[in-house]
Amino acid sequence: MEKIENIEETHKNRWIILGITLTITFMSTLDSSIVNVALPTISHNLGVTLASVAWVVSIYLIVITSLVIFFGKLADLTGKSRIFIFGISVFTIGSLFCGISNSFVILLIARVLQSMGAAAAMSTNQGIIAEVFHNKGRGRALGMSGSAVALGNTVGPVLGGFIVAVLSWHYIFLINIPIGIIAFIMAMKYLPKDSQKLHNKKALDGFGFVAFALTMVFLFSALSEGEIIGYNKLIIIAMFIVAIISFIIFYIREKRTSLPMLDLNIFKNKLFSLSVFCAAISFSAVSCYTLILPFYLQELRQMSPEICGLIMLGFPLVLLVVSPISGHISDKIGSEVLTLVGLTAMSAMFILMSIFYHQNTAIFIVILFIGMMGLGTGMFQSPNTSLIMSTVPKNKLGIAGSINALARNVGMAFGVSLTSILLWSFVSLKAGYKVLTYIPENPGAFVYGMHWVFIIEAGICMIGVVLTAIRLYGRKNIEKEGVENHVSQVENAAN
Repeated sequence: MEKIENIEETHKNRWIILGITLTITFMSTLDSSIVNVALPTISHNLGVTLASVAWVVSIYLIVITSLVIFFGKLADLTGKSRIFIFGISVFTIGSLFCGISNSFVILLIARVLQSMGAAAAMSTNQGIIAEVFHNKGRGRALGMSGSAVALGNTVGPVLGGFIVAVLSWHYIFLINIPIGIIAFIMAMKYLPKDSQKLHNKKALDGFGFVAFALTMVFLFSALSEGEIIGYNKLIIIAMFIVAIISFIIFYIREKRTSLPMLDLNIFKNKLFSLSVFCAAISFSAVSCYTLILPFYLQELRQMSPEICGLIMLGFPLVLLVVSPISGHISDKIGSEVLTLVGLTAMSAMFILMSIFYHQNTAIFIVILFIGMMGLGTGMFQSPNTSLIMSTVPKNKLGIAGSINALARNVGMAFGVSLTSILLWSFVSLKAGYKVLTYIPENPGAFVYGMHWVFIIEAGICMIGVVLTAIRLYGRKNIEKEGVENHVSQVENAAN
């Protein structure tokens, strides 16, 4: 009886719970991008080089990707609400120390603390939403979660620029504190109560966690530093080798241990695995787009940062509207068709941009394509997240959500690195010499590089389109055969 009352109470407060998770999701993703615009100011204020201060951004991503699976597993063992509340607390405390730091070392340590909290929240938010909403309205709720992620990633530079101009870079972090305190109080009151407690500490698989963390640390450190010093340097190659070896050790460990940190059997579900893979592809595409667009608008088109920010807001605003709608539709008709249409639209937009984006492209066409990219992304991400969370049992919602968060961060990091490598390689090819920045006297070189990046990214999206179409076609055939077999059995019984 008590269990039934708790379920009814959870349903009654599900929109409040959604609001809490969306707030922290937005804030944690916002802090991965809001710092970018403040890096020159932080560099000057703390007396460090731009190459060094870039670690304020990199270390946030590295810690999140290293810990998100661990917290997802811990959430399944001890309770998702408990880990989410822990995440709010640590994220808020970390934000406080970031905001009051007066040295670069303290700022980096505070960023580690802040990213630990973000990892705990990211690993559990989707699991909490999926559990609270069950099957009723799950797609729409997860769609709103996707909107919060996209909005946080895209609004960050615009909001960060405004705060730095009006106040100080410290307030980029300090604004999190009142929001975090309110969210913590609300979470303590409204989040569903966890019944389980961790009794078997061996279930956490510390060896597997260390191997996975080393993989992520060396992989993303290599990606971050490689952009600065070059990927052909011995130290970068060594980092990649260590990451590969660590991953192999992690894989062997998880296959052999009876209590793995990450149950690899979850990937035997082809629908789950494909949806996670396509999620990484979509976020890689978004990273590519949001990285190139500021160069295109500010350098090639000579627009001010303010105008550029306003134009780029079209993407998250469209996404903010479309994601809940596509999630709601997926609750009615299923998710697979929408994911196929969404990925196809993203591929088409990259192809169209490779054709129409030039120095003199009409601004309404630029804005139109920005909106259409947001439309395709919104149509894909919400149903795809719903697919991921609907393919696992309740006791694995935490790890499923953390894998999806990992796919998002890996996809974004891969997209940024791949885009940087491709863009400046093609620009250098066109210019006839090594180039690592925009060349004002040769705008055609940038256009050439931008077009090729868009074409290659369209091809990557098409991989997801083909796999999704094959899966959809196969499932329809299975359903058709099932219906035919049922009809045949009925006819035989009648005869």
